Amino acid sequence: MSSTRVRPSRIVLVALLIVAALVLVAVVAVTAPILLHRSAGGSGQEIPADIVPETSARGADGRVRTLSAFDENGPAKLDAVKPGEAIRIEGSGFDAGIGIYVAVCAIPEVTGEKPGPCLGGIPEGAETGDVDDSQLTSAWVTNDWAWRNFATHRYADATAGDFSVTLTMPEASGEGLDCRETRCAIATRADHTAAADRVQDLLLPIAYE
Repeated sequence: MSSTRVRPSRIVLVALLIVAALVLVAVVAVTAPILLHRSAGGSGQEIPADIVPETSARGADGRVRTLSAFDENGPAKLDAVKPGEAIRIEGSGFDAGIGIYVAVCAIPEVTGEKPGPCLGGIPEGAETGDVDDSQLTSAWVTNDWAWRNFATHRYADATAGDFSVTLTMPEASGEGLDCRETRCAIATRADHTAAADRVQDLLLPIAYE
């Protein structure tokens, strides 16, 4: 009675093919939502002419989003922002299916355009999944399974679309932007998984002291 022996090289080849297939599935799972995402439309916000600590708007998706700013004494005084100052940003009504960046950005000259450029850069540690959220100059909020371990925050209530982040106000200039010469705002905008979608854009105008 004879037995057939499987060559070690064939076992290795099969294992490599399985690993490659799993990697391909993972890549497709991550990239497909980005490539197939369809814009939900605009946020519906009329950017406040004055500097106020809260703004609301009904987006094209029917959701009413609110963005508020607080300092240690209550509603933040955004007309005299200081670098290094801690400001807590709270949002409600956002679509938790779309991750957002929160940062100080230039207010677009044309309504409906993407806010930017922005100060603060990529949150430190976001590329490695080792984020220090003690002094963030920008934040990334997402519940997406593929990206949430790299983000700084998750939505506190996915159904209500609530989030809260504390930003350390960056210097007034950098990243090709000077907020003492250009009108800027604390802004939310869709993250890289839905970069062309403007439905999550809300802006609270600020002025540096």
